[in-house]
Amino acid sequence: MNQIKQLHARSLRTGLDETKVLLQRLLQIPNLVYARKIFDLHQNPCIFLYNKLIQSYSVHNHPHESIFLFNLLSSNGLKPNHHTFNFVFAASASISSVKPLRMLHSQFFRSGFESDSFCCTALVTAYAKLGVLCCARKVFDEMSNRDVPVWNAMVTGYKRQGDMNSAMELFDSMPCKNVISWTTVISGFAQNGNYSKALMMYLCMEKDKSVKPNHITVASVLPACANLGDLEIGRRIEEYARENGFFDNIYVSNATLEMYSKCGMIDVAKRIFDEMGNQRNLCSWNSMISGLATHGKHNEALDLYSEMLRKGEKPDAVTFVGLLLTCVHGGMVVKGKELFKSMEDVHKISPKLEHYGCMIDLLGRVGKLQEAYDLIKTMPMKPDAVVWGTLLGACSFHGNVEIAEIASEALFKLEPSNPGNCVIMSNIYAVNEKWDGVSRMRKMMKKETLTKAAGYSYLVEVGVEVHNFTVEDKSHPRSYEIYQVLDEICRRMKPKKSYFDSTLQHEQLCMWQ
Repeated sequence: MNQIKQLHARSLRTGLDETKVLLQRLLQIPNLVYARKIFDLHQNPCIFLYNKLIQSYSVHNHPHESIFLFNLLSSNGLKPNHHTFNFVFAASASISSVKPLRMLHSQFFRSGFESDSFCCTALVTAYAKLGVLCCARKVFDEMSNRDVPVWNAMVTGYKRQGDMNSAMELFDSMPCKNVISWTTVISGFAQNGNYSKALMMYLCMEKDKSVKPNHITVASVLPACANLGDLEIGRRIEEYARENGFFDNIYVSNATLEMYSKCGMIDVAKRIFDEMGNQRNLCSWNSMISGLATHGKHNEALDLYSEMLRKGEKPDAVTFVGLLLTCVHGGMVVKGKELFKSMEDVHKISPKLEHYGCMIDLLGRVGKLQEAYDLIKTMPMKPDAVVWGTLLGACSFHGNVEIAEIASEALFKLEPSNPGNCVIMSNIYAVNEKWDGVSRMRKMMKKETLTKAAGYSYLVEVGVEVHNFTVEDKSHPRSYEIYQVLDEICRRMKPKKSYFDSTLQHEQLCMWQ
């Protein structure tokens, strides 16, 4: 900074115009306030200086300043170029209102840049980020020459809104796809919870030899393997990532760690965590703590938290979800209360709904049902169906009718079409021989025509598709062939009568005689 001030002083003393150099150096630091003063002192700033400052304001989240400079540029008689529009479109996407972008859009077409694919891509991206997909699609459809980036921008727009049907329709019609195209739809399905589809798209991408998955693709598909429990494909992806040097990327390392943890390979997850060393971030610590908690390694999880604090890493709300789960699975009520209290008292983190849910579960499991109910009454937010459901489940385990009735009443209002709550309440009544209550629950289910949804029993991967089945499911188009094979397997599995079986049967017959 001292060198920049010396350069500025020299330029004032000698009269040399050093604005361009000064501005570029200040924006690298960045010192936007000083840069703006230099810019405002210049009598006739060129389009280059305008563009540099507009870009910097956009990058550093000052979109209104970018648009102000754009308007100032026009009023000073300068014509914006395609770089100007690229930068100002990016800035306008950070403003909650779409009005400034529409005004820029009209100026853009009056300026004669409507055939510039870079500018059009930036415009499509800006509309998509603001959620105005109809305008984004209109710009896209009116383009005479659409390259891959603008196709990707439109697909990304649909993905961001969760409209994966439209995203796939556009993806399928793309004349040419690159790694960004594939990664966009894979991450879109994964982020929207359609893990089987995300995995299927990745397997299709593997078959397309014209494109190779990159580190972002790998980080996007590994959560799908984790949630589906597909350890085989997850291992193959890890091997591919190591071969291509992707483990230098923290997101790939974290995704692999989580995949192994969720697939039950907690020792492998710990090895990867240790391998990360100083590269570890808060997400790494949180994933490892949660993994240890869910695998019953309660003391290791708490020890890791202590190590995390010693190394100066500050916990967040996610950290405490993992820690409270540790206490839930380990039955550590005192430690759970201590950690819950430390959230606000020590770390200034306000407990969220999920933290209260963990505490209700912790208290409920050890039979402290009244204390759990009292905690619900003190919650600063409205309890949801998960919280009440947790309490109802605890009442079912401990046979507490009174608190169960309170919890079920709340659940009937929150989830009127969920038959599971009626079934649990009916079971509680039955255990306590309150048959009038059982009868009431059955009448309620009959009146509301509630039926319990069947749970999926199997996930079967065939080629690039993952199929799921319920008990005695016949919805699959090849169910007849599947059952034929199943019957044949059952027939072959039946053991043939051995010599021992025949001898035993003969001895038993003699005894009866």
